[in-house]
Amino acid sequence: MSSIDLLEIAAAIIALLIAIIGHEIMHGWVAYKYGDHTAKSQGRLSINPLIHIDPFGSILVPLMTYFIPMLLGASSGFLFGWAKPVPVNILTVLRSGGYNAAMQVSLAGIVYNIFLATLSSVVLLSMAQPSEADGITYIFAYLLIIKLLLINVVLAVFNLLPIPGFDGAHFVTYLSLKYKLHAVAEFFTKAEPYGMIVIIIILVTPLKIPLVMWPIEAVLHLLLK
Repeated sequence: MSSIDLLEIAAAIIALLIAIIGHEIMHGWVAYKYGDHTAKSQGRLSINPLIHIDPFGSILVPLMTYFIPMLLGASSGFLFGWAKPVPVNILTVLRSGGYNAAMQVSLAGIVYNIFLATLSSVVLLSMAQPSEADGITYIFAYLLIIKLLLINVVLAVFNLLPIPGFDGAHFVTYLSLKYKLHAVAEFFTKAEPYGMIVIIIILVTPLKIPLVMWPIEAVLHLLLK
């Protein structure tokens, strides 16, 4: 493994932590703005990564999605994962701001990822591609910006999908309740325990191409155009 490979892996890990931890903090921060102090009282609005890392979602899943495709012959995998969900008392949010507030809490992490991806694309377009004459610091910074762009786009796309238990489904649930479509909300609530099964099915079948890969490519094209 070359030094560039090691730099790329380090950049990917740091970018993933920035993406998933910030995503979760934003849920708690928006909820806090609507009177829910749950996350703040438990210290979960801190940027300390140790209190946000989930052994499965922050370590095992990223390792699997990154290295297994490479073992199967692909040039590289992609990083996908999540941090420990920040606790939110949604009843407090609903009392304070209604369903609109609950939808804002649901979308807060996605907005963070889209903002970070957009910022990364602006920085990337202003940087020159590294050459052999550049130092290791510049090469690492360039790789980090690329990984921040890619990982945040991946997370935004995944979380926009109405997969039970994920942000997109939470948004659809509260939107349905707002317009009294209780059957839709009940469906997503009952299906929440099966969200991880849905994710696995998407990742290991051709469904990932239209549902994930095409939207990711479209967003990257838009940001880098």
